[in-house]
Amino acid sequence: DLMMVEQTQAYAGLYFVLMGRLSPLDGIGPKEIRLERLIKRATDGAVKEVVLATNFTNEGEATAHYIGELLTARGLKVSRLARGVPVGGELEYVDSGTLAQALRERRTLGA
Repeated sequence: DLMMVEQTQAYAGLYFVLMGRLSPLDGIGPKEIRLERLIKRATDGAVKEVVLATNFTNEGEATAHYIGELLTARGLKVSRLARGVPVGGELEYVDSGTLAQALRERRTLGA
């Protein structure tokens, strides 16, 4: 996943790779994914924003929400990768869930 982000050449910041996602039913909690290391690094005074790039699964969403709550409570700006219709995608081939998400997260042109 990190290689894909690097290949875009669209981000020039630092990275922190979690070792998975939160999954209480599988016994995976904050300790197992090195969350304390992320919090320590993000709150060192140099970081102004954390961009969360978790998968868009239920577990990925829960992990992003949990991390977002922890970091915003510490005064950091937290954002999330956008999701929706892929570049070059044709609407007739996009599933309804993806299209619904794209509509919810639309943005104004020229802004």
